[in-house]
Amino acid sequence: MVAQGHGRGGGMFAVTAVVLGAMAVGGCSADAVTGGRPGPAAARAAVVVRAADTLIEAGSARARTSIETVTGGTRVTIQGEGGYDFGRRMGRLTVVLPKDPSGVVKHRPVTELMTPGALYMKNRGAGVPADKWVRIDTTTLEDGNLVTGGATDPLAAAELLRGAREVTYVGKKRLSGATVRHFRGQADIAYAARVARPHAQASLMAAAKGFARDTVPFDAYLDEEGRLRKVRHRFSLGQGSASVGVTSTTVLYDFGAPVIVRLPDRRDIYTGRVRA
Repeated sequence: MVAQGHGRGGGMFAVTAVVLGAMAVGGCSADAVTGGRPGPAAARAAVVVRAADTLIEAGSARARTSIETVTGGTRVTIQGEGGYDFGRRMGRLTVVLPKDPSGVVKHRPVTELMTPGALYMKNRGAGVPADKWVRIDTTTLEDGNLVTGGATDPLAAAELLRGAREVTYVGKKRLSGATVRHFRGQADIAYAARVARPHAQASLMAAAKGFARDTVPFDAYLDEEGRLRKVRHRFSLGQGSASVGVTSTTVLYDFGAPVIVRLPDRRDIYTGRVRA
């Protein structure tokens, strides 16, 4: 369930995206492609490519996210939890920022509302009033908002897989009580942008220009119904010695759970300067 409002505002950030492609498959289930077993290369790719469509058919799910960066020997992790309505392409996450070196949490959790082409953030800090939201046009971000907000939009993470190629089958395992098939491969962001559904194309096109590498390694875990239960992307930001490794992990569970997203009213959108 999603209750929609409206709003606009200002803000700017920047960072990540991903996907590589071979074949687009529509209409048939993952098991119809593979017979419930890992098949040849084309069939393996088809199962992964169809992940976004299968999530839309599933309707909604609860979600946990993690963004981990490693630079100069320092590891920073940002975690999020919430839900996503795949039919409406909208989600809500509570994102917890990392502690400072002394172990103290200096920031309140950030509430994020994810919609096609826009990200709304509350408790953004940096001069934004506590009762106001910041609206960011994700199509203007260098990473298409794949990592900028501290979480990857779960549906965008699946859309990245539309171009999956070089897919290998790792094996079966248990994940949160479900049997899943583990696939590993590479993804080409530009190809994914071309074949993605309209709601994701602009953001992925922006992301295709913002990463240090055109391809992104991924690990995808799909259950016996072809639903994406977990996906991990490993991005590279920046250039040369200045590049930063970013690992984004999304876990989906409790499919069909109601998800309520209410967008802020225009008067609740902060339009002033947002400091980094």
